[in-house]
Amino acid sequence: MESGYVTTPFGRRPMSLGMLASQQLAETIEPGMKRSKWKLFRAICEARPALGVTDRALTVLDALLTFYPDDEISEEKGLIVFPSNAQLSLRARGMTPATLRRHLAVLVEAGLILRKDSPNGKRYARRDRAGAIGEAFGFSVAPLLARAVEIESLAAQAVADRELLRVTRERLTLCRRDISKLIAAALEEGVSGDWEDISVMFRALLARIPRVATAEDLAPLLDEMRLLRAEVVNMLERRLKTKKIDANESQIEHHKQNSNPDSTYELEPSFETKQGEKAAADNDPNAGPSDERRLKQQKPSGGMSNRAEGAADPGAGPGLKSFPLGLVLQACPSILDYGPGGSIGNWRDLMSAAVVVRSMLGVSPSAYEEACSGMGPENAATVIACILERGGHINSPGGYLRDLTRRTERGEFAIGPMLMALVRANGLTARHAS
Repeated sequence: MESGYVTTPFGRRPMSLGMLASQQLAETIEPGMKRSKWKLFRAICEARPALGVTDRALTVLDALLTFYPDDEISEEKGLIVFPSNAQLSLRARGMTPATLRRHLAVLVEAGLILRKDSPNGKRYARRDRAGAIGEAFGFSVAPLLARAVEIESLAAQAVADRELLRVTRERLTLCRRDISKLIAAALEEGVSGDWEDISVMFRALLARIPRVATAEDLAPLLDEMRLLRAEVVNMLERRLKTKKIDANESQIEHHKQNSNPDSTYELEPSFETKQGEKAAADNDPNAGPSDERRLKQQKPSGGMSNRAEGAADPGAGPGLKSFPLGLVLQACPSILDYGPGGSIGNWRDLMSAAVVVRSMLGVSPSAYEEACSGMGPENAATVIACILERGGHINSPGGYLRDLTRRTERGEFAIGPMLMALVRANGLTARHAS
């Protein structure tokens, strides 16, 4: 197009600022720029929602491009096509003239083509004596070339979004199938557990899935489905291992406690000494003799900082993620009764309460020490709180704790699903009670 040239539409069609902007954009084509018209057309089809055009308008654009003489669009070969309405209608699958005009207007409004109308509104070209086109009136495809990079970027984003939605839907479908069949298997086998509450949670998640959704809509639902599936799998795995653990627990305990018959070491895991801990232990009526010996023999190691609140140290256990103390107490409120003075205000209070609870549950000192070594002291105390909260569903707390320690060392255990399941269960209990 001529630099600075502005063309207005013929007849009663009004001029708009959008048309003026499209004309100015068409003048910014970089010298030597070329694009395959059909590759560019496919990119426009991919990016159709972002460009704001309809499928019928793309049919008209397809027909217009068939009148461009070369496969590559470039300024050197001209940018104007000038078909008659009759020929354009034929190549647009017999579209009626009124419909044709309407969709041509959509393409102009979307900034994909420009009108370059002649004085009388007809479409034609003037040729020189050599047959070369000197000046043409019709539709300019210059905006396609000027916006080629933008269109290709929009198309790539549309393809990526569609693929992400497909993958997210597949994963959500697999999660739904897994949970449904695992719950059915648990009910059929008579596995003990809160299967009614889990079924209610599952149906609530299904009801939240929209009929038409984006990947952003489905991502949080997929996360919740995965947590629920992990909890169901945990419950079934515990059932599978219960008999084996019950049979081996006494033999394992006997072997570990007598591996060194001359040793008198029967202590809880060694935590760092904190100011006031000894006094707390002396005043705690639930502290046993082994707890007193542990507090007397503790030595500062610098492994635990003065954290009164917040999440456990991420380095507390190898590969095991820690969670905020507030979330632990929300999931396991029963542990509060065993804290100093009937409350828990920091991680030291939780670990003191865990020592009392582990004795009450019959968990051996060696099992708890191994858990602290494998998970970290804060995470081990968290697991004890979870076992207390679900005590009615765990036949052998000591064996269960040892199993979780071994799974942690293999990288097969995460505390998150256990905590989130307890948070949901407590929420349901509160709603039922109200």
